[in-house]
Amino acid sequence: MLFAGFQSFACTNFLITKGASTDGSTMISYAADSHVLYGELYHWSAATWPEGSMLDIYEWDTGKYLGQIKQAAETYNVVGNMNEWQVGIGETTYGGLRELSKQPGAIMDYGSLIYIGLQRAKNAREAILIIGSLMEEYGYYSSGESFSISDPNEVWIMELIGKGEGYKGAVWVARRVPDGYICAHANQARITTFPLADGKTSISFDDRDKIYDADIECIYAADVISFAREKGFFKGKDKDFSFSDVYAPVDFGGARFCEVRVWAMFKDVHSDMGQYLNYVKGHVEHNANFADGSKNPNGFASNRMPLWIKPERKISVHDMMNFMRNHLEGTELDMTLDIGAGPFHSPYRWRPLTWKVDGVSYCNERATSTQQTGFSFITHSRNWLPERTGGIIWWGVDDAASSVYLPLYSCMTRSPELIAQGYGSMMEFVDDAGFWVFNQISNFAYTRYDLIHPEIEAKQQATEEEFIMMTPKIDEAASALYEVDPDMALVFLTEYSVDVANSTVLDWKDYYAFLFTRFMDGNVKEAQDVPEGYKYTTPKLSQPGYGEKWYKVIVDETGDHFKVIGGDGH
Repeated sequence: MLFAGFQSFACTNFLITKGASTDGSTMISYAADSHVLYGELYHWSAATWPEGSMLDIYEWDTGKYLGQIKQAAETYNVVGNMNEWQVGIGETTYGGLRELSKQPGAIMDYGSLIYIGLQRAKNAREAILIIGSLMEEYGYYSSGESFSISDPNEVWIMELIGKGEGYKGAVWVARRVPDGYICAHANQARITTFPLADGKTSISFDDRDKIYDADIECIYAADVISFAREKGFFKGKDKDFSFSDVYAPVDFGGARFCEVRVWAMFKDVHSDMGQYLNYVKGHVEHNANFADGSKNPNGFASNRMPLWIKPERKISVHDMMNFMRNHLEGTELDMTLDIGAGPFHSPYRWRPLTWKVDGVSYCNERATSTQQTGFSFITHSRNWLPERTGGIIWWGVDDAASSVYLPLYSCMTRSPELIAQGYGSMMEFVDDAGFWVFNQISNFAYTRYDLIHPEIEAKQQATEEEFIMMTPKIDEAASALYEVDPDMALVFLTEYSVDVANSTVLDWKDYYAFLFTRFMDGNVKEAQDVPEGYKYTTPKLSQPGYGEKWYKVIVDETGDHFKVIGGDGH
């Protein structure tokens, strides 16, 4: 199940609390990584529904019809994975125990839980209540999932897995990330032990009426432990129960391909993460004691990273964008340095992720930034602004390393045409659709990465910095307008978001033409001024070749095969 997850829908989430951000906002990031996912912006308009209305449910990944559920009386405006109340939800699939992956008759798949939750929730706790209630009433259709759930004040991580055949619903745990801390998940369940219900800081879902008590920081399915006992998955004491170690034990793939992405972000903001390098390289230990010296009576993995850490510096929205572009640079696993990077130091490896030589299995690294990203985003929830105008979803298509994060206000009432759902598809090329524009740029960069990508990165960073610099001015204008006429403020932010998205896509469409002209055929060309008295002049041409290091690799591999005889006096 795990291998199926990270090869098809392998995603990455980073979670930032108010006290850990530079501006007091909450943020979550998400990369929707799949080789068959078309990057487009989803949008649902706010609506009211007649009593007795029903909602058709289709599996998010396949489009398969699953059944109907009761529609809510009112649903909210949703842009991508963020709604008008600044609630954001992201996910990563971890699969978990195979026998829990099928639940006949279940209706709620993970994608429907996300987008229905966004349409119905005004805050993170309400989203957890809705998700838990929907699974309880209608069953859970998917395999194991980790959810990131945020609002302007709180950030939560929620992990869940179905109960399999003969049962209904899911077992799950949701934990609030402490303010000032950060969390992350990347296709490996990460919640281990958790505080058991005491009615003060932790409750089971049976006491869901207390979910809005400010001191509650942990909520879990009432049978999350008893179900594991019933199935024979766990026999220890309740206080030692670990959700991840019971329902989705970490193995080589979980550490090397998944936890490594969490580690790559954590190490950028905390100097003590080197101690986990051996773990994220795939060496999962099961010692008698955990790293803190406490006993490990159930034999769980003993060298895992903490669920959350306190960063040594505050994190900005631009930091978040750049975290999503990581290729393990500056580490032992740096993808630009091994022979697989080729002569142009490419941090990309074409699939499959694992391969064999002489019957021995080997792997490529799986970094945060990857070629198969459909779309990615950072939600930016800000409680000092009006509720409905304070949310921005910074949204981009394709590989985050070559894309641009667009500032889209989550109250916007229509989608930008060039990134709208239905404008092109995975098998329908549309030359000005955002997905195809940025795919042309990234795929061209892959051909000569060390020459082409730095130019893309410079333009990308400058573009995003300009957006970030403009944001306070847009906020100020929208807030002033909101005091006079809230509806006009929504119109203003919609027009701004639509314009900035469409114009950026068209600008980068032209930029692709420039890049192709400049770097085609392995050359690098620079336009020159036409001298007086000439009709035209040819561009300045350079041919950087493969580099001394790679030429030596060729000679080491081929010996004298390419040697020029007599040409250099030898």
